[in-house]
Amino acid sequence: MAVLPEKVSKAWEDRKGPIILSTTDKNGNPNAIYATCVSKYNEEIILVANNYFSKTLENILSGSKGSILFITKDGASYQIKGSIEYHKEGVLFEDMKKWNPEEHPGHAAAALKVEEAYKGAQKLL
Repeated sequence: MAVLPEKVSKAWEDRKGPIILSTTDKNGNPNAIYATCVSKYNEEIILVANNYFSKTLENILSGSKGSILFITKDGASYQIKGSIEYHKEGVLFEDMKKWNPEEHPGHAAAALKVEEAYKGAQKLL
């Protein structure tokens, strides 16, 4: 499995605001959402809490790959792309339950497995 380049990993710790999670439906139509309940599980997996997914959930369950877009406090843009697994139990689910705010339902953890990484248009992985 691929791992985040050090530059992207450090940028993740300096991110500002919500991330944008993009998926596609079975016909290739894109869907993008803002997500604030996110965490880097390790250098291979980014977790997004499913608190209120609708189209995003349908897309993930139909096999969509995903893209996470975020910016840093100094305005640099980064993107991480990869396949997405959906966890309603197990280690990744339990990890999400630790950091997801109690006021949100935390139905499951969407785990984006790192396959590509970019800083702006520059491919880093």
